[in-house]
Amino acid sequence: MLAQQKTTVAKVGHVDQKWYVVDATDCTLGRLASQIAMVLMGKHRPQYTPHVDTGDFVVVINADKVVMSGRKLQQRHYTWYNGYHRQKVESYAERLERKPTDLVHQAVKRMLPKKNTLARHMLGKLKVYAGSDHPHQAQKPIPASFGYQAEK
Repeated sequence: MLAQQKTTVAKVGHVDQKWYVVDATDCTLGRLASQIAMVLMGKHRPQYTPHVDTGDFVVVINADKVVMSGRKLQQRHYTWYNGYHRQKVESYAERLERKPTDLVHQAVKRMLPKKNTLARHMLGKLKVYAGSDHPHQAQKPIPASFGYQAEK
């Protein structure tokens, strides 16, 4: 007789969530965002369950020093509709100068599951700061090295 294998399914509140702090200085935006999204979803854990939030908190510092390869800062752009006849257009370089944390936040948001409550909950565990200071010292975040340092 064969031994039965048991599959464990994570339940809400049974997973201990850790805090990680990531320094985004000279990290490529896409690589950094994809690894942060994996940690927010919990795919780095063996007890990952798609319908349960098993992810950890991530604090990103120095978001204003993130880099992009090639000429993407000048060539890529954000567009949004503001109620008038034309859309607003802003390049990534302009957005980095105006709202430095928004590039990292939007890149991670686009790598999470789309348009559901669980994705909004996961995104709420992402804390992005432009400088090197953050108010989450009481949580004792673990330094992590997500992303790859860009080649100069």
